Amino acid sequence: MSKKKRICLGAFAGAHGVAGHAKVKTFTQDESNIAAYGVVESEDCARKFTLKFVRIAKPGLAIVAAPEISSREDAASLAGVRLYVDRAALPDETDTDEFYIEDLIGLKALDENGAPVGVVTAVHNFGAGDIVEIKPGSGRKTAILAPFTKAAMPEVDLAKGVIVIAADALTEIAAEGGDV
Repeated sequence: MSKKKRICLGAFAGAHGVAGHAKVKTFTQDESNIAAYGVVESEDCARKFTLKFVRIAKPGLAIVAAPEISSREDAASLAGVRLYVDRAALPDETDTDEFYIEDLIGLKALDENGAPVGVVTAVHNFGAGDIVEIKPGSGRKTAILAPFTKAAMPEVDLAKGVIVIAADALTEIAAEGGDV
């Protein structure tokens, strides 16, 4: 599968038990979907895994089995390996306010007046919701982190390649010491 048309579904997070089960940090809306789209592969395309969902360990963390993982040591050695699936295996977005993280990366961030703010470089989730990281344009020194909510980012236009950041969100970032 081509690296360009892949979506990261999760990453191995270590071993679980002694039978070769593995923990996977999932980036899917439902943890069980980590095994729903067929064979997944490592970022370098060198390893393929046929995952079988076992159970949810906790929100965002699934326990999986795979014939390619035969021992606890195998599972432990995979910690940190990201898992990708071909984009064509995934459903199209079902809601106008749902996006794949990979589709947000590279979008131009604009303020509500259309002035450039920067470029989306990452989307993080530390447990309290998605946070968009924006590499600022010229004149700004530090990355901008803003919540990925409808209030903070009222417009995402994948066709135009832009995401609009609300003035209120930019004001809050500046008030918290951000360089906006």
